[in-house]
Amino acid sequence: MSINNLFTSLLYFGRQCTKPFAVARCYASVAANSVDKDNIKPKTGILMLNMGGPTNTDQVYEYLLRIMTDRDMIQLPVQSKLGPWIAKRRTPEVQKKYSEIGGGSPILQWTNKQGELLCKKLDKISPETAPHKYYVAFRYADPLTEDTLERIHNDGVQHTVLFSQYPQYSCSTSGSSFNAIYNYYKTRESPNGMKWSIIDRWATHPLLVKTFVERIKEELAQFSSEKRDDVIILFSAHSLPLQVVNRGDSYPAEVGATVALVMQELNYCNPYSLVWQSKVGPTSWLGPFTDEALKGYVKQGKKNFILVPIAFVNEHIETLHELDIEYCRELAEELGIETIRRAAAPNDHPIFIDALTDIVVSRLRSKQSVNPKFLIRCPHCVNLSCDASKKWYAEICKN
Repeated sequence: MSINNLFTSLLYFGRQCTKPFAVARCYASVAANSVDKDNIKPKTGILMLNMGGPTNTDQVYEYLLRIMTDRDMIQLPVQSKLGPWIAKRRTPEVQKKYSEIGGGSPILQWTNKQGELLCKKLDKISPETAPHKYYVAFRYADPLTEDTLERIHNDGVQHTVLFSQYPQYSCSTSGSSFNAIYNYYKTRESPNGMKWSIIDRWATHPLLVKTFVERIKEELAQFSSEKRDDVIILFSAHSLPLQVVNRGDSYPAEVGATVALVMQELNYCNPYSLVWQSKVGPTSWLGPFTDEALKGYVKQGKKNFILVPIAFVNEHIETLHELDIEYCRELAEELGIETIRRAAAPNDHPIFIDALTDIVVSRLRSKQSVNPKFLIRCPHCVNLSCDASKKWYAEICKN
């Protein structure tokens, strides 16, 4: 399926997901294709790190295979054998889900759009570090991290900013992307003369908070004045296995910090709760789970909800399918929910683009090229590659 057809399908899907019992926000927009500025020699490169997603169903197996064999993301016994088996077994089910949201993930198109808008603003606000060029480095789908690092090298970038697109840091997500960069250079010489800066987390940035506030206000306005104050705001974030949490991963605390600031900005206008989604496998994960929370509140007589994807910066399978289809449509019908809406991800909201710009400019103008927190491991870390990776980053960020 072509990119244009993909977004046409997503837009059609968005119009179809309104039902009397559940009014879900299935947000999609035609994001611009990547603009290749190869004719411009960039002074500063902004490397946007994320998990990525398959742009069509044919890429699903390779995408799952990379996830299931990445020990930073998930740890399995005899992973070299079990990982490929799980990926193959899950492929048809996941392909079906991508088919239901238009044939593939829109995450690359959104990231391209965000990168373009970011660099346009950076060129105006920070001419001393211009021209700026964004690069997309996905962990499990094209463009892969190693391919993008080669492009940066070939472009002769003078200063590279490694910018995690996960606002809240987790070793399983941001950590895996940063380790992938270390592993790439472990067998190669680091680019001579290149300056490095790292943006590893930005969960409490005021403009990120403001973006979520605006997204929530958009949805609250759709409720009648009689019901609006009773709407429960459920902030939904990707869960983590409890063994990862207990190692000292900072992600749950950082997600909680974002939620607290959003509600403070909203003057605590509504009841709210932080819930967790996307549990996989039989092990214990951080809860309460989003679907179980909805069931619990319905039992308590609650009928109106807004779901807020608090840890995602753009639409993808977990917003467009898990939240919109599985919860806002199917589960809402099963539970008899009166109204449930889903706040859009930040996507290309102007305030969010301002947030990205301010975060990068602040790092470019700072004397500190890396957050000291990034350079320490979790208190109970068992990943030896993290130790080597942290030491490597401490060294290259001295330049």
